[in-house]
Amino acid sequence: MATLHVLRVFTGEGGEWGNPLGVFLDGGEIAAQRRQAVARELGFSETVFVDDPGSGECRIFTPGTELPFAGHPSVGTAWLLAREGHDVDVLRPPAGEIAIRGEGELTYAAARAEWCPPFHLIPLGAAAEVDALPGPPPGEDLAYCWAWEDEAAGVVRSRCFPVEEGIEEDEATGSAAIPLCVELGRPLTVHQGRGSVLRVAPLDEGRAEVGGRVVLDEVRAFFVD
Repeated sequence: MATLHVLRVFTGEGGEWGNPLGVFLDGGEIAAQRRQAVARELGFSETVFVDDPGSGECRIFTPGTELPFAGHPSVGTAWLLAREGHDVDVLRPPAGEIAIRGEGELTYAAARAEWCPPFHLIPLGAAAEVDALPGPPPGEDLAYCWAWEDEAAGVVRSRCFPVEEGIEEDEATGSAAIPLCVELGRPLTVHQGRGSVLRVAPLDEGRAEVGGRVVLDEVRAFFVD
């Protein structure tokens, strides 16, 4: 039996919305060859298996594939490790070291844009056009559609359709906000999905830091066959 923490990452200020995330803090309870099947069974956009809470070593799976890096899993795992008393300042997924930090109610993770999936960043003319999308644009299976809500203030409206990864629409996608931030070269507040909020700022050498609020919804036993 393994212990599963269910979080929501990048919630609004009142703890609403956010992207669900499953985290096994003792990833060793799930054999490596079973992890993809477990992620598929859980059905979250990502599930994290922490192999060493002390060093931040972890692996990240969507229902369809393993990712070398992902944004909301990094922020959520960083928040949970801090909550459980682990003094860790980096995560170590397969992509490399992810600097993590807390600032008040927010948790941040910094990564290189090149570590992110190759999202097609598709600018639209207005936030209402993003809202009206029935799904990804034709022929797109890794689409991140965005428009300015308030360009002067750096506020963006976005939706993400990572169909290639086995996800019809993602509620909040840090690994798409990072390359958008690097491309635009300025801090952004991103309103994604139905009500999620991401804060992202460019760093040096093609990196950006993404952060937001995290809430814990549930801790439950997960039976491993």
